[in-house]
Amino acid sequence: MARRSKKTSKGLLFFCAIFCLLLGALGGVAAQIFVFVESYVIPPVEAATKSVAEGSLDVDVVKSQELSIHFIELGNKYTGDCTLIKVGDTEILIDAGSRATSIQPIYEYVSQYVVDELDFVIVTHAHQDHYAGFATGENTDSLLDKFNVETIIKFSQTNQKETAKMYSNFNREVQQSIDEKGTNVYTALQCYESGTTGEEGVNRIYNLSSNVSLQILYQEFYEEKAHSENDYSVCCMINQQNTNYYLFTGDLEEEGEQSLVEHYKQDYGVTEQKVQLYKAGHHGSKTSSSKELLEFFKPEVVCVCCCAGSSEYTSKLENQFPTQEFINKVAEFAGTDKVYVTTLCLDYNKGSYQSFNGNIVVYSNASKEVFVACANNNTLLKDSDWFKQNRICPEQWKE
Repeated sequence: MARRSKKTSKGLLFFCAIFCLLLGALGGVAAQIFVFVESYVIPPVEAATKSVAEGSLDVDVVKSQELSIHFIELGNKYTGDCTLIKVGDTEILIDAGSRATSIQPIYEYVSQYVVDELDFVIVTHAHQDHYAGFATGENTDSLLDKFNVETIIKFSQTNQKETAKMYSNFNREVQQSIDEKGTNVYTALQCYESGTTGEEGVNRIYNLSSNVSLQILYQEFYEEKAHSENDYSVCCMINQQNTNYYLFTGDLEEEGEQSLVEHYKQDYGVTEQKVQLYKAGHHGSKTSSSKELLEFFKPEVVCVCCCAGSSEYTSKLENQFPTQEFINKVAEFAGTDKVYVTTLCLDYNKGSYQSFNGNIVVYSNASKEVFVACANNNTLLKDSDWFKQNRICPEQWKE
């Protein structure tokens, strides 16, 4: 059984107290430059350009909200996804990239909000940057070892061979979770079709609380063959009181996004579904976040899980995450400039990186107000130095 992290911040508190006293001795002006925040009230989206001291997110404040969504930094130079969703005493973990070295940072972060058990783990597709934390070797604890998991919802198809090392590791870890912890395992297609199969425990919609539900959405590659593993991604929505919606599409690409939109229209009988939050598809690549998806869902806030400016996948600057084309599409078709990014690559060859916005927390209270706060700073992508040096600002984002 996983144990909660015992890290202490006493040393940091002592250091900051001494530092503040020294600044005070140097004069009132200097003292105002640095303020140590013991209890920080998370700022709303409207105040998103306000700088926030690193580590000042108040865990107890976040826990007290009706809903919180956490985009977690992964502790290395690689791009990957890991999202924690907390609704009261119910927790969902979506993916766990980018490498096995990300397991400890993920575990330490999640353990602030979860003790021992995750209600749901959603594994969107079989790519290392999304499921490495669930697919470790036999002598390394995966996150499925560290946490008891009640239900796993996973991709319905894959192009991976059964003998592929990481995929084989994943299957072993899942089977161990079933055998040793009684974990329920369903595919996204099983969840979506549950109304017709009648299988006990598997649902298209899971009620997380009296006001919040998890909806498993349909896209055609749950059943059709895809060339890209990305297109097998599990897609889901968090519905808060039928007023606020939060969309997650893994690495789904354009054709799959078009299918998602068409089936959503059919299933819910709507011509448009505005969402308060969209986790950028495929880390802000040019092959995802299509015109059709953005025009239909029109997100207010977009969070990008990536190591910005990394040459991991390409040396072509405009195609490094978040890509210029992604930025142009979000500005034009979603009409929002509230875009946040987890991590910044400084030098990929040297393995050098730092927080961009850092761990990003989007939360909403019982009044359905939506707020954004980040562990490093709350600077919008368009206002960052990296953006000004490496991207062309769309007309819609110019003041």
